[in-house]
Amino acid sequence: MIVGRDAIRGQVLGLTVKNGRIAAVEYFEEHTGEDLPWLAPGLVDLQVNGWGGYDFNRADIDEKTVCAIAAGLRLQGVRAFLPTLITASREAICHALSVIASARGRHEWLAEMTPGIHVEGPFISSDDGARGAHPLEHVRAPSCEEFDEWQNAAGGLVRMVTLCPKASGVQAFIHHVRKSGCLVSIGHSSAANADIAMASQAGAGFSTHLGNGVSQTLPRHPNVIWAQLANSELQAMFIADDHHLDRETLTAMLRAKGVQRSILVSDMVALAGMPPGRYRQPVGGDVELSAGGRLSMAGTSLLAGAVKPLADGVALVADLEGFGLADAITMGAINPARALGLEADVREGSSADFIVFRWNPGETGLRLCDPASGAEHAAAHQK
Repeated sequence: MIVGRDAIRGQVLGLTVKNGRIAAVEYFEEHTGEDLPWLAPGLVDLQVNGWGGYDFNRADIDEKTVCAIAAGLRLQGVRAFLPTLITASREAICHALSVIASARGRHEWLAEMTPGIHVEGPFISSDDGARGAHPLEHVRAPSCEEFDEWQNAAGGLVRMVTLCPKASGVQAFIHHVRKSGCLVSIGHSSAANADIAMASQAGAGFSTHLGNGVSQTLPRHPNVIWAQLANSELQAMFIADDHHLDRETLTAMLRAKGVQRSILVSDMVALAGMPPGRYRQPVGGDVELSAGGRLSMAGTSLLAGAVKPLADGVALVADLEGFGLADAITMGAINPARALGLEADVREGSSADFIVFRWNPGETGLRLCDPASGAEHAAAHQK
């Protein structure tokens, strides 16, 4: 039996696991002895570009790349994630989709971890700032035909598309995508309030890394951030790494959007899990990775991606004023799981994809433990 404290409700639980599922749950009113670890559903990350030197967006993506990233995430407490492809040529996107789908078809454990794929672009704003590090030469208008090509290449695995709702024809595109069961998110956008309202009404239900992927200078109001914070139909994804959003900004945004409409993502790139230093990467060129986990364009303060695992984002949010561990787990595990239609609770009969960890206020990460022994284990090693 695995005994720990439910990170959502605070109760002491005893879990019996058989054949990969929770066979029984026992509740204890009191527990004496050593401090208990926390129990929570496994984390779910809707935006992962790479890890440990492996990149979903490299031209030479192969099965080893897909498996290595997934295995690394598993050691970080992530039970499910969406491999994320950014703006590229039509051929490159279809090739990456087919490789991911093929790898998934060959490994049952990988199929369980990857319920879909997130295509972030190429239907985004071409404006500097809003475009971020996405290559300008491959930004293009939404195309229902191209989306169908993606699904053919991926065997229907594209589950989320990030787009800018400013382009002509985007309303028809959103309708088309939603009919396939794929989710639509607003991101890398310079859209006006009316564009955002239209996209939401058409079926867009999410905001991609809200507060990032926008112009560095915006009017005080109205602007693309306020419009998405105010829209109750949009769930907002946030990168909680202390670099993409400072703590005060993140706190205000989470309060405005609310715990139930907020989702934490890592948006990790290939340099996540690598030692500090200067690197050359396909997207962004020369970059510098600091010891504090800030990845910047070399010689500038401009961000070139995120490198901190989702578990660190959960710990950061759990320590923000007005929030707690239950809120952070809700944003990092429960809300994204529900968005994908996955089980989202630790209960009898559910999959044993829960995490056991230790965490105290002020700590910058979750200290993951072995479920059987309760002993802490090291995070995923770099390549």
